[in-house]
Amino acid sequence: MKKSVLDNLDRSELTIGSIAQAHGLSPRHAQRLFAQTGTTFTEYVVEQRLLLARRLLGERQHRYSKISTIAYGAGFSDLSYFNRAFRRRFGETPSDTRVGLIGPP
Repeated sequence: MKKSVLDNLDRSELTIGSIAQAHGLSPRHAQRLFAQTGTTFTEYVVEQRLLLARRLLGERQHRYSKISTIAYGAGFSDLSYFNRAFRRRFGETPSDTRVGLIGPP
């Protein structure tokens, strides 16, 4: 299931129901399987999206991409939520992260 999540991170409408259905499980059973790994489906998805966005921010080919383009490309549908979650997870803004990873323009 985690591979399916990773393959579909860019889909903002990604749900436990869609992943469960793709694997022939009920949503509740899929939730339980995630819980057994010490996380929830939502926590896993957000973490993976944040890691993807951070990776993209550090790639030179995305140096001039808007932060919003990267956030939406990583599956976030709300830019404010992305910025808050990013800062909470990494301790700095996406812009600061970009400068730290690839230097100033």
